[in-house]
Amino acid sequence: MRIVVTSRIPEEIIKALEENFDVDYHNSNTPLKKEEIMDKIKDAEGLVCPLSDKIDKEIIDGGETLKIIANYGAGFDNIDIEYAKEKGIVVTNAPAPSSAVSTAELAFALILSASRKLSQAEKNLRKGEFLGWRPTYFLGNQIKGKTLGIIGMGNIGKTLAKRALAFEMNVIYYSRNRKEDIEAEGVVYKEKEDVIKESDFLSIHTVFAPELHHMIGKEEFDKMKSSAYFINAARGPLMNESELVEALKEGAIQGAALDVYEFEPKVSKELLELDNVTLIPHLGNATVEARMEMGRACVDNLLDYKNGETPRNKVN
Repeated sequence: MRIVVTSRIPEEIIKALEENFDVDYHNSNTPLKKEEIMDKIKDAEGLVCPLSDKIDKEIIDGGETLKIIANYGAGFDNIDIEYAKEKGIVVTNAPAPSSAVSTAELAFALILSASRKLSQAEKNLRKGEFLGWRPTYFLGNQIKGKTLGIIGMGNIGKTLAKRALAFEMNVIYYSRNRKEDIEAEGVVYKEKEDVIKESDFLSIHTVFAPELHHMIGKEEFDKMKSSAYFINAARGPLMNESELVEALKEGAIQGAALDVYEFEPKVSKELLELDNVTLIPHLGNATVEARMEMGRACVDNLLDYKNGETPRNKVN
């Protein structure tokens, strides 16, 4: 069974794939162009791809013998899963318990970085402008006693909430469904508008769906405290990036910390020029533990298919 792997993956995982499949491996972090992916999958039965590869109808049509697409990640909004289903192609994802932990830890790091102005202070130091301790040099804010608002209380949201509680933050949340287990630990449910208005740090953790496109924009930024910070380690299109830029410029909110971008990997020039936003390159679950778990899930999905079984993480 021939499979195509479009991105560099951990060595242990590629070895496991090569032991079981005929692998065409793109051993690089430089993304393949759309035409290159189409050329490689013409006679392949399986495709392993990261979230950054957009697998649309045209690519799917180009996979004349394609039978399974194994996404290397928990999400799968980069793939047209319904069209794949129409073509008889199975799509799988790679959920990993440690992925939620890694992403929640990253989101909490963004909260700390934003509140203490760490990225700005580091740039200042690297430019040689650190002149020693001064009473008003890069003053930030403690997070103890501050309110963290979480929109989307899935595994990542719950894991983040527990870490915030350990730092003596007040945690409120909105989710489509109430979560009694996390409420029992002291997290308070509120309507979405109230979460937006009352938060000192607003962090979104919903999955992406078309109806949630731009769920956070000018209207929401105007409702937030002017002293608040916006955190996004979920999906870029959940926010209106240009309206976030305006909110940061005009002081509608104090700052932001982002791991994802609306037109990723492109980051707007205006965001790059602002000094009240922390920017990192989509590192949410970029830990050895999470990526290894995801890789093993990919291998399991492909082996299930090869052995005539329904892949355990089928999403369509």
